Amino acid sequence: MFALGAAGFDLKLVSSVALARPREALHNSWDKNDPKDAQVILHMLEIGAVQVFHDPLVAGTCDIQELSKTYEMVARSKTELWHRILTHYLPLYFPEADRFHRSSRGDWFLAFLEAFPSPHMITAMDKDAFIESAWPVIGRRVGKAALLADLYETSKTSLGLPVAPDSDAIRMFRLVLAQGRSLVQQRNAIEDRSAELLADHPDYQLLRTIPGMGPANALTILAETGDLRRFHHHRQFLKFCGMDLATVQSGAFRSRSKISKYGNARLRRTLWAGQSGGRVEALQQLPRQVRALHRAGSPQPGFAPQGRHCHRSQDGPHHSCRDQVRRTLSPLLRGGEPRRKDLSHTWPWRRMTRPRR
Repeated sequence: MFALGAAGFDLKLVSSVALARPREALHNSWDKNDPKDAQVILHMLEIGAVQVFHDPLVAGTCDIQELSKTYEMVARSKTELWHRILTHYLPLYFPEADRFHRSSRGDWFLAFLEAFPSPHMITAMDKDAFIESAWPVIGRRVGKAALLADLYETSKTSLGLPVAPDSDAIRMFRLVLAQGRSLVQQRNAIEDRSAELLADHPDYQLLRTIPGMGPANALTILAETGDLRRFHHHRQFLKFCGMDLATVQSGAFRSRSKISKYGNARLRRTLWAGQSGGRVEALQQLPRQVRALHRAGSPQPGFAPQGRHCHRSQDGPHHSCRDQVRRTLSPLLRGGEPRRKDLSHTWPWRRMTRPRR
């Protein structure tokens, strides 16, 4: 495509989803036929039912796309490896160590298991010698002495297999742990490079002002959309990522409106994750009474949630996510205005009044 654009051709993008209805109307058929597909594409070019093709290399987003896709590949590989460790290796060799695992982003747990893959290697030393040996392994931790003491006492009653330290099973376990630490380092390197590359990017700075929009999510949005200014309205962006409303109708039957899911799946997943994180951040900024209601799972007696943002409405979570994306991205698409930090207005229980008697 880059060679065609460099040769002077005017490139257009024809959506495969948009080809379905014109193909059925022109040929009264849906079977696979390349000559008919070419005729339908030419027909859509004639009527102007096409989109603008943005070449990543010409638009300057090639590096951003490669960083984003490589980051997703490394993150998925790390997640698969974590599941393999938590479901296979730990139940065999150190099942009690699972409760010390807090976050998959940390490296200290993998480093500790690589140094002490079996509890029998811990109990072979006395407590003071173990703490002295493991002290530099886990890095800077709050309550490090208490944590190491708890690990030592847990190792005394462990049900892990008594395998030898020089066995092939331990070697394979350490090989997997080393691979996990390598993936953590690769992920951190990609994050650092992304922050350095996008430090002066205006859209990146605006996206970071949205609640729940971290560096990885902002990187993915810029990689999948390119220039946000090419969307003149928020409905165009919602349709691009497949979060526009679609209703199935046949005769007298009319289904409920749902998001179409016809757009960019990776972008839609990123927006959903960012919106979920934004709700958690909004919850932390709300008064203590409202936070208690959320944790309880039901409104306080005598109070009832009101307003169109109530999560108990018939619209469902997809509509809530769609409305949240529309409210947060509309100022960015219109005039490049940053998202305001006050999040209390985004919470569905912002207006809670006593019912009338």
